Amino acid sequence: MNEDIESLLEKVRQGTVSIEEASLRLRKAPFVDLGYAKVDTQRSLRQGVPEVIYGAGKTAEQILGITKVLSADSDRPVLITRLDAEKAKSLQEQLPLTYYPDGRIGLVGEFPKPDGIGTILVLSAGTSDRPVAEEAVLTARALGNEVKAFHDVGVAGLHRLLAHLDDMMEATVIIAIAGMEGALASVVGGLVSCPVIAVPTSIGYGAAFGGMTALCSMLNSCASGVSVVNIDNGFGAAYQASLINHVKGDVRK
Repeated sequence: MNEDIESLLEKVRQGTVSIEEASLRLRKAPFVDLGYAKVDTQRSLRQGVPEVIYGAGKTAEQILGITKVLSADSDRPVLITRLDAEKAKSLQEQLPLTYYPDGRIGLVGEFPKPDGIGTILVLSAGTSDRPVAEEAVLTARALGNEVKAFHDVGVAGLHRLLAHLDDMMEATVIIAIAGMEGALASVVGGLVSCPVIAVPTSIGYGAAFGGMTALCSMLNSCASGVSVVNIDNGFGAAYQASLINHVKGDVRK
């Protein structure tokens, strides 16, 4: 059963929420229509995680309105991805928002206490891949995971990666982020028994084709257990890793 429903039912049992109020919460409209957005207020009931705001393409005023709805409906932090510094500054005048410029992430509220079964390990091949890696790290933390990250561990200097072999062996799931030829994911996939989520980045010279070369390389990985998300999609990789890290019971045993 979803934890939000369990929490609501527990409050009914304790007498802090009436049966009528609980029934109303469960029966109310599954979204709030703001005109420019239909905010999904019941996503956490279905998926266990509240709606995440994609900041690119939205005005600061629109993000503010959506955030207010999500904050009023849940005590969980509100995560805003692909948020630029100008919008973040405007929002900080009206919201208790913490902005992380390296990952272009805004967070309204505090990072929750980790409640996953293990650790998500984020590996990025080069310093230029770090913005995508930071998006993955911050997203995973916001979703309630213990996270470790090691940067600049690409295959051009394989010893840099192997220096973290113990952490790789202990991870529940690994996110491998790389541009150029995208080889990092295959190397990592050949070393560990846990799931590996590969993230191609748009980093590279002309024949990298804005990340298409890394994407195709990762899709054609000969290492079993490697799955691939879209180019520069650190958020998507972290969300999937969080789902794996919250499976009841350690799948490695």
